[in-house]
Amino acid sequence: MTGEGSHDFARVRRIVKTDEFSSVFRLRPTQKSAHFVLYTRPNTLPHARLGVVAAKRFAPRAVTRNTIKRVTRELFRTSALLPVDCIVRLSRPVNGKDGPATTRALKRELRAELTRLFASQRPRRPSPPVAP
Repeated sequence: MTGEGSHDFARVRRIVKTDEFSSVFRLRPTQKSAHFVLYTRPNTLPHARLGVVAAKRFAPRAVTRNTIKRVTRELFRTSALLPVDCIVRLSRPVNGKDGPATTRALKRELRAELTRLFASQRPRRPSPPVAP
């Protein structure tokens, strides 16, 4: 089973153990966006793995936290990534307790940020040789 083109999110593609999270968190963040921080660490598996951390202090409603996790998993599944352990951590508030828990605009913004983060971890295509 290879990681390329696979659209499942089986347990082997998740970071679930505390030790696994800790070993990735020990490293410096790879990328940052307006609301997220991406931590990565190369792994020896044939596929990438994902962990998502959405703290209650940054997204007070469970609906919002679940939306963040769902969108993150969806984009992770459809991205062809190098074999790395990725942790996406929510680092800034996305909304408060007043107002709607999620909106189309919020989902669109989160999707755009996460797409940019995952794009930074895709395998680079070699540049075509320059003719003399």
